[in-house]
Amino acid sequence: MKKVLIITYYWPPSGGAGVQRWLKFVKYLPNLGWEPIIYTVEKGEYPVLDYSLVNDLPSNIKVLKTKFWEPYNLYKRFTGRKRNEKINSSFLNDKKQNKILESISVWIRGNLFIPDARKFWIKPSIKFLDNYVKNNPVDFIISSGPPHSTHLIALGIKKLNKIPWLADFRDPWTNIDFYKDLKLSKWADIKHKKLEKNVLSKADIVLTIGNQLKDELQELGAKNVEIIENGFDEEDFKNNDSNSLDSKFTIAHIGSFSPSRNHHILWKVLKEIINENNNFANKLQLKLIGKVDYSIDNSIQDFNLDEYVKRFSYLPHNKVISHQKSSRVLLLMVNNTPNSKGIITGKIFEYMASNRPILVIGPEDGDLAKIISATKSGVVCGYDNEVKLKEVILDLFNNNLIFNPNFKKYSRKNLTKNLSIILDNHLNNQKL
Repeated sequence: MKKVLIITYYWPPSGGAGVQRWLKFVKYLPNLGWEPIIYTVEKGEYPVLDYSLVNDLPSNIKVLKTKFWEPYNLYKRFTGRKRNEKINSSFLNDKKQNKILESISVWIRGNLFIPDARKFWIKPSIKFLDNYVKNNPVDFIISSGPPHSTHLIALGIKKLNKIPWLADFRDPWTNIDFYKDLKLSKWADIKHKKLEKNVLSKADIVLTIGNQLKDELQELGAKNVEIIENGFDEEDFKNNDSNSLDSKFTIAHIGSFSPSRNHHILWKVLKEIINENNNFANKLQLKLIGKVDYSIDNSIQDFNLDEYVKRFSYLPHNKVISHQKSSRVLLLMVNNTPNSKGIITGKIFEYMASNRPILVIGPEDGDLAKIISATKSGVVCGYDNEVKLKEVILDLFNNNLIFNPNFKKYSRKNLTKNLSIILDNHLNNQKL
């Protein structure tokens, strides 16, 4: 068995999208000749917890953990949050915050904690892992970001030990949708970009999730960029005894509902149809599963839609799948940001595996739209295309749209096989 050291901040019991990608790779790598060794943090600051994900771990998996100081308790005290309150990503706030305090804390985050709040994990991790790999040789190192501090840890190990390194960019670094909101000084912006370029140029392989992001990473200095999309685990769906379809016309949004995903076109169109169609008004139900920014709640109230909304806090992964399979329509809101054409949310593949129609509001010419079209799994409506959105929602309500999804290539087993091929090919090329 070849050995691969995987450096990731997000690991069970962490829940959410950030943990799924490498949890599933790790689950299937041993069957392909690779023994994964995980390096992660002891008691990280995770936005959500999901203990059910532990069931996906191989029984003999080796997990290395270290402690380090994170500045979140200071941040919570400064902004008036409770000590046990979770910190959300993507500028998502459950309730309205003090604007001045938030503005100051964002400036501190962007300018003093570079590349991110896990910066204090970098040096002790390099020391710990350098000692570990000298006594326990590995064939490959993989770092998964964000947080991009993981890449700086891997870079340090690479310099000291000359071990092949794959840097996985689940999301962009300086091209992330909220980068412009970090209130960066010119100096901080330069430092972020310098660190990013150093990682991209020094990694033997850069891995990412789509064509648009691949192009962006190459422009920033990456030389050997591979694509492996996110996906779905067939076992999650085989073991999930889902119920029949909801009696209501349920439109379900799963996952974080951040401000940049709050497209008013949806609320406006739904309100119009409710006013015009009594049958639709009697049957509509919006299911919001996951963390929701207060701005979304405000929009729902502005359009008098609160009576149609059913809210769920974070649910374990298996229960989320049950809701996906029973909902009439699965809703995906793509961030309306400059990098929107390259956004491919991991949730889309699990939506496909649920065999329910997918309604996307986002760029009609983006990477996600191409996947939806190729798999015949749903419809994409542009951010301002009210006419199309209204027609599509009514067609979905009246069962006038038939979908024949073809998405098997995105199974986690197939994607892990692609990963093993990339790793094996690199090692074989080194021997030549």
